[in-house]
This record gives sequence, structure tokens and C-alpha cells, in this order.
Amino acid sequence: MPPSVKITKEEIINATVDIVRKNGAQAINARTVASSLNCSTQPIFSNFETMDELRIAVEKRADKIYNEYIIREIESKKFPEYKASGIAYIRFAKEEKELFKLLFMRDRTDEKIPEKIEFGNMIEGIVQSSTGLNSEDAKIFHLEMWAYVHGIATMFATGFLNLDWGIVSKMITDAYKGLCKQYGME
Repeated sequence: MPPSVKITKEEIINATVDIVRKNGAQAINARTVASSLNCSTQPIFSNFETMDELRIAVEKRADKIYNEYIIREIESKKFPEYKASGIAYIRFAKEEKELFKLLFMRDRTDEKIPEKIEFGNMIEGIVQSSTGLNSEDAKIFHLEMWAYVHGIATMFATGFLNLDWGIVSKMITDAYKGLCKQYGME
């Protein structure tokens, strides 16, 4: 009897991420993953107790890919860090539509959402960037910017709109300046 080929957890996650990229998160099931790996479903359930556990691993991988977008955009130094993070969010939505939908457009009705969403470095960066905003105002400022950026990103992810990056940059700057004026930071 020939030795069996060992399918790793990493290979299963990679295959599942590719399935999401091509067909969306709704395409994740044991048979589809097994088919893409040319194996039975046994290796999947040897590495993951449930399909939910695999989905969580795929969400974590998608989040890692998204964070790589942020790092690349910030390191490019084309924009200030705060703006770069918004551009990265939109670029991720445009280039990784299905992973974006998985992370930021899925139904969370049955998920436990933390009562207090922390934005960590973003809020701290706004407070420390000589804006004069306290932590609470910085949080609201960020939520308002995020809602605006999310709207643009959603239009890219759903194919509703495809704008030139120069226009996207101008839109984000205009929204930022408008909020700065609203918060007396002119």
C-alpha cells in the first residue's frame, strides 16, 4: 500500500482562501475544499474539528492579508499614515473583493460583537497628531472617517463604482478636511 500524502493545515487554509477569492465565502464546504486539494474530506476533519473552525482560520488569514495591505501602503510613504490606512482598506476591497466581503460585509447577527470596539493605534495616532482631540472625540472622528471610507470600499467590492485612485485620494482628503473643520482643527 503506498504511503498516504499528508495534507497540512496550512494547505487546507490556503485552498479555502483561494475558494473564497474565486467563489465567495458561501462556497466554503468540506467537499469543495477536498476537491480543490484532490483528496477526501478526511484530511480536513483531521486538521479541523468543524467547518466553523476552518472558517475562523480563513477569516484570520484574510485579516492577515488585509493587514499586509495596510503595512505596504504605509511603508510606501505616498500618504500620511492615517490616510494610507484608508487607501489600503479601499485597495483591499478592490483587489480582494471576496476577502473584503468576508471580513467587512458579512452578516454578524449571530456573532458576539464586543460592546466597546477598540481602534487602538488609530485613535492614539489621531490624539497624538496635534489634533487637539481627546480620546472620545478622536474615536467619533475615526468612526466618521471609517464610515466614509467603508462606503467607497463597498462600492469597489460590489463593482458598483470604479474610480481613479487620484479621485479616491481627493475624496478622502476632502472628507478629512471637512471633519477637521467640524472639530475646529483647521
